[in-house]
Amino acid sequence: MIQMICEGHAFERELSLILALFYEDPALTFVPEWTDEADLKIKLVLTVRENGVVASGELYDGKRSISHQVERDYVARDEKAMKKTTKQALCYALLLMLEEYTGMEQGWGILTGIRPTKLLHQLNAAGVDRQEAHKKLQQDVILRPYKLKLLQEIVDKQLNVVPDLYQIDRELSVYIGIPFCPTKCAYCTFPAYAIRSHTASVNPFLEGLHYEMERMGEWLRANDQRITSIYFGGGTPTSITADDMNQLFETMHRSFPHMGDVRELTVEAGRPDTITREKLDVMKRWEVDRISINPQSFTQETLQAIGRHHTVEETIEKYHLAMEMGLTNINMDLIIGLPNEGVSELAHSLQEVEKLMPASLTVHTLSFKRASEMTQNKDRYKVASREEISKMMEMASDWTAANGYDPYYLYRQKNILGNLENVGYAKPGQESIYNIMIMEEVQTILGLGCGAVSKLMAPGSGKLTRFPNPKDPKTYNDTYKVLVENKLRDLDEIYSGARTAGQVSGK
Repeated sequence: MIQMICEGHAFERELSLILALFYEDPALTFVPEWTDEADLKIKLVLTVRENGVVASGELYDGKRSISHQVERDYVARDEKAMKKTTKQALCYALLLMLEEYTGMEQGWGILTGIRPTKLLHQLNAAGVDRQEAHKKLQQDVILRPYKLKLLQEIVDKQLNVVPDLYQIDRELSVYIGIPFCPTKCAYCTFPAYAIRSHTASVNPFLEGLHYEMERMGEWLRANDQRITSIYFGGGTPTSITADDMNQLFETMHRSFPHMGDVRELTVEAGRPDTITREKLDVMKRWEVDRISINPQSFTQETLQAIGRHHTVEETIEKYHLAMEMGLTNINMDLIIGLPNEGVSELAHSLQEVEKLMPASLTVHTLSFKRASEMTQNKDRYKVASREEISKMMEMASDWTAANGYDPYYLYRQKNILGNLENVGYAKPGQESIYNIMIMEEVQTILGLGCGAVSKLMAPGSGKLTRFPNPKDPKTYNDTYKVLVENKLRDLDEIYSGARTAGQVSGK
């Protein structure tokens, strides 16, 4: 049981996130005064000075007392900048106390956001030199050198893959969400519905998706808008029939402008049990550049435990089939920390991946997402310790380096085991452009279909506006015409200023 006193500030949420880096589901209460029931007592006092703030922290467990004081000068006088300085000082003081108390070092420092690479990109785009940028991140958020090294590798790689990354907001990318899967995995919170029990929703959903693609295509053509990348995700897009897939590609090519200039077309065929020769033939015919075939683990017992009703052999068989049919840019996903998996199981999975050597490998760290079946039934799913999770991530990093894979994108999640990260690795020239676009948030992502979230950004603004589509097929089917009109209205409003200024592609 943890009690925390906050004096002179109201950053309870931010401080709770820092505490959660050290304790899983901490029993935290904010109090005006400590009481005897608390096992750990923390006090954070904010003093405001003329040019900055002082955060004074005290931690006490009945025997041991730790204190830290952090001073920060304001970098600017506007309210947003002053609030950021204050938050950093308080989180900094709390992190230093907890690191000393627990003996755990947080490589990401006080960062709890999803996209740490954005911080380095922003400094880079602003013309800050590398040494100064590194110094700033170390001082401001306590980013440790080994995480900073990883960030710099990824930023360098992304600028190599997409040299116009800082001007690419003149284009946009498209995400197309297909909300069906054979079964729903225990860790999943994506819009994914077992297709056999939702057969009545499939055709109405596809009708709505065709309509949305056509109407959005009209807007794209009217604005001479160029598309960087297109990504079919879900769910599992290959859950639908080969004929249904073919019709979607036909509509896309008929509706979207400048298809010959699209840099990348990806289909996430993640579940091996949905892949057939006919579907691969459709993707080959429409010149799909990249697909995913995701084992998650090469241990059969693990697949059964998480609700993936396919075999390890199916994964290998479908990988070879895709390669034989000429779809050779294949990504595979592995998840570190799945139930009952440790170092030996990961070592086995990496050995199996080494026999295949896919074009790219994405290494995820399991995250207990609030709405997942796994989170709601934690007692049924035994996962590895923080120490073993860290060792497994190190194993994956060492394996990719030894086998010619470079890190090219990274993101983090709340409740991620070991406070680690998800990293995409690829052979040179096989990186996913869409993954870079969605993670770095440098352009509009136009989301079509069920559960898709559009992130609309006028060129030159750097400001994102979210527009979520309904997550469940029935609501989407009932409302797609209205949501399309609303989205077109928002697009016109957001892009009208950019068109006037001549900033949109082709203008």
